[in-house]
Amino acid sequence: MRFAVAALMGLALTATVEAQELPRPAMDYVITLPGGQTTSVSKYKGKVVALEFLLTTCPHCQRTAKTLTQATKDFGAKGFQALGVAINDNPEVPKFIQELGVNYPVGTGPRETVYSFLQHSLMSPNLMMPQLVFIDRSGMIRAQYDGTADFFKAEDKNVRAMIEKLLAEPAVKNTSGTKAGVPVKRPS
Repeated sequence: MRFAVAALMGLALTATVEAQELPRPAMDYVITLPGGQTTSVSKYKGKVVALEFLLTTCPHCQRTAKTLTQATKDFGAKGFQALGVAINDNPEVPKFIQELGVNYPVGTGPRETVYSFLQHSLMSPNLMMPQLVFIDRSGMIRAQYDGTADFFKAEDKNVRAMIEKLLAEPAVKNTSGTKAGVPVKRPS
């Protein structure tokens, strides 16, 4: 009986993990940078953003940071912005930035708000790192991948394709007359 209950709970949790709504508005996420300054996701509205939630000691996260560093070189002037958020204990972010040559903002943030941002239940198993989120110019999360996703099997190619796709979408003006991004049709 206990096994059956545990199995049903596991299925419910799995369904919760897989049920992230896409597209959805990106909640504002504040990142504490080395030295105590902060930046936030909303600061980059109008740009295509790749937001990596990472562990600084994770080799897969380090590889993704290198991919995003190259993407920043290639697409930064065209409206792309990478951001990194380390959620491990004692992340040594300055060392991570220096050793990998990261050229975009990386800081820290509370793990609990990461779960909320990703629509990931606190009751579910650990997050598989990295977690990579793509946000369009209007502030909508358009894609989200965890560290086990097939997306990472051809990471460089897939990251470039996603950035190119989102950058190619025509910018539209919002009611204030500034560039905001692409309207997204929501299901009825």
